[in-house]
Amino acid sequence: MGSKNAAPGSRARRPLSIFAVLALCCLFYLLGAWQRSGYGKGDSLALKVNKIQADCNIVPSLSFEPHHKYVENVEPSEPKAKMFKACDVKYADYTPCHEQDRAMKFPRENMIYRERHCPPENEKLHCLIPAPEGYTSPFPWPKSRDYAYYANVPYKHLTVEKAVQHWVEFQGNVFKFPGGGTMFPQGADAYIDELASVIPIADGTVRTALDTGCGVASWGAYLLKRNVIAMSFAPKDNHEAQVQFALERGVPAIIGVLGSIRLPFPSRSFDMAQCSRCLIQWASNEGMYLMEVDRVLRPGGYWILSGPPINWKTYYQTWKRTKEDVKAEQKRIEDLAESLCWEKKYEKGDIAIWRKKINAKSCQRKSPDLCDSDNADDVWYKKMEACKTPIPEVTSQNEVAGGELKKFPARLFAIPPRIAKGFIPGVTVESYQEDNKLWKQRVNNYKRINRLIGTTRYRNVMDMNAGLGGFAAALESQKSWVMNVVPTIADNTLGVVYERGLIGIYHDWCEGFSTYPRTYDLIHASGLFSLYEDKCNLEDILLEMDRILRPEGSVIIRDEVDVLNKVKKIVGGMRWEAKMMDHEDGPFVPKKILVIMKEYWVGRSKNDTSS
Repeated sequence: MGSKNAAPGSRARRPLSIFAVLALCCLFYLLGAWQRSGYGKGDSLALKVNKIQADCNIVPSLSFEPHHKYVENVEPSEPKAKMFKACDVKYADYTPCHEQDRAMKFPRENMIYRERHCPPENEKLHCLIPAPEGYTSPFPWPKSRDYAYYANVPYKHLTVEKAVQHWVEFQGNVFKFPGGGTMFPQGADAYIDELASVIPIADGTVRTALDTGCGVASWGAYLLKRNVIAMSFAPKDNHEAQVQFALERGVPAIIGVLGSIRLPFPSRSFDMAQCSRCLIQWASNEGMYLMEVDRVLRPGGYWILSGPPINWKTYYQTWKRTKEDVKAEQKRIEDLAESLCWEKKYEKGDIAIWRKKINAKSCQRKSPDLCDSDNADDVWYKKMEACKTPIPEVTSQNEVAGGELKKFPARLFAIPPRIAKGFIPGVTVESYQEDNKLWKQRVNNYKRINRLIGTTRYRNVMDMNAGLGGFAAALESQKSWVMNVVPTIADNTLGVVYERGLIGIYHDWCEGFSTYPRTYDLIHASGLFSLYEDKCNLEDILLEMDRILRPEGSVIIRDEVDVLNKVKKIVGGMRWEAKMMDHEDGPFVPKKILVIMKEYWVGRSKNDTSS
């Protein structure tokens, strides 16, 4: 009787016991998983050790590990990363969109043959551009302003052609840049001092400058110590490698020309522009070139002309021209400047200076025909026109068209007028301020990953998808400068970048950039590959990055992890060392950071390289 009465209770308890055991197993499993994820107390010491190790590493060693190791997401049968061969050494200074052979197929009229002419898909190089034998990392700034290694830019033509003008001299195994120029025989400093007697260069009013036909960019080089940053450009022509010299010196420059296409800058960008014997025919084509300078010159900005036809009474015989010819040319320039609402402020010796009026209300003379374009910043491959770009309207004669800017450096983080006036869709004052805060945090994180960031080791820096310029603003110092690139398929924010006192350019990354190989020390790309994933081959973008990156230079790519996995696979065949890092906000954020260092290697003979 007793056993029979107990049996039903035992049978009832047996399923409960099994359920309890299973519940305990699940509980301990979840607890173990929680600890292994890095959030359990038992793992806290390991997390601290990992953090210390990460903080002590810099990019050249690439000895850091992310929280979650990268696992290549490929099928076992899929082939390994494609290995890219080295290009022939004849391509050491290859500039895909400015090659001489292709250029000569285009008309010389209006310098069309010197403009961008990129290769079709079937002519693109799919190899790694070699550095010349003997290549050495450039001198650190500011020594690089005055010296460059011959092995890096092995061209002596300018040392002979411009010897009297002291552009560049050859001494032993280096070039020396004395700071001379065609129109400043006493040196760039003395020339800038004369300009500063008229233009407020010293107090931060003038921050961004444009040098048209820059030579080796000595004007821009010597402006930097006065906290003025110049965008210099010159064509790739018989003046061998003048832009390459500029970038080797650590001075911003691009290959470019005033031809038939608009300049790749937004309207109202520059506080000052100059032509120092640039030989641009300002009075030709109905004044089209001067009107293009007017488009990019900020209201209240200054234009400097030194060289022909200024001071024609002294030089007309040297120029092998008649008095009547050069006098008439200067008169046409004077009339054009007045019609553009520019006021002549100075003419003495070889220099003349005009100032653009701050608004259209103060103009006394009828302006040329206004351009029809609804968007004065829509310039990529757009034809230049002989018309005046309208500027924003004002309510009083004392108001600056487009908005008044603070003096630099206060201007760097002040609210840009384009944002304050609501000209940038989707960007508010609050979102702009939040963007600045975010990029300060991100740049601080980059500096923890690579302690060389922010030093003279990385002088020439590029941001391939600059947005509002937050990365460059957070990095701003005399030790480096940033080329802020706004892709042509991205939101047009380049005007904001210039209003902050930074410089930049429009560009389509499906094509080659207008620069020489080995001209940037650090390249930053945030969201770029997601932007271009369906637009062009990611391999082409990475090969272009390799072309413009110096040996032992660094790359930081921030993007969605799926896109970075594709990028990392391509990078595996490019002589780059790469590590995937977690986002600042932790390992569960779907965006990651890919940190890269380019290996040092040089070309010697056809497809034969030396590490």
